[in-house]
Amino acid sequence: MTANIEQNGEDLWVFAYGSLMWRPGFDFLDRRPARLVGAHRALCVYSFVHRGTPEKPGLVLGLDRGGNCRGIAYRVAAGKRDATIAYLREREQVTMVYREAMRSVWLDDDPQQRVPALCYLVDRGHEQYAGPLTLEQQLHFVRQGHGRSGNNRDYVLATVQEIERQGYRDAELHLLAERLKGAHETAAG
Repeated sequence: MTANIEQNGEDLWVFAYGSLMWRPGFDFLDRRPARLVGAHRALCVYSFVHRGTPEKPGLVLGLDRGGNCRGIAYRVAAGKRDATIAYLREREQVTMVYREAMRSVWLDDDPQQRVPALCYLVDRGHEQYAGPLTLEQQLHFVRQGHGRSGNNRDYVLATVQEIERQGYRDAELHLLAERLKGAHETAAG
């Protein structure tokens, strides 16, 4: 499912909440801390391609209903709008587990400034929607997951590292990262 993204000659804003924060993969003019209200970051998507396979799924982030999410808003020049959207669709919509949507995001360094941004919201009706999982279930999928973009553990740790760089914590992801680091250090030691 794709959003109605008008070709109005204006710059495009893209909201990033997972790997796009630390590996956007497209050119941008501006990178600003931002907040999306009405959806939260959740490790709720079985990954069959980038961080897992259908036989051994990994687990990746999605924007799920309710709450709010701190992330990054990227401003893309109008002239690169089409190429950026094409790139994002190729990257994010491999299995169509996300709904492409335009949503208002608030730029944190100017709380009065709200911009429409392209977001990828999880499709709860898709077979890859995992829903809420326990910490143990998350650990299982993240530990086994390895796909086209690498292993699932690195994905989680890189996302947590970027969240920390932004100056905040995501309690559930941080707890998962601590458990992943602890298991890795025990195995290596």
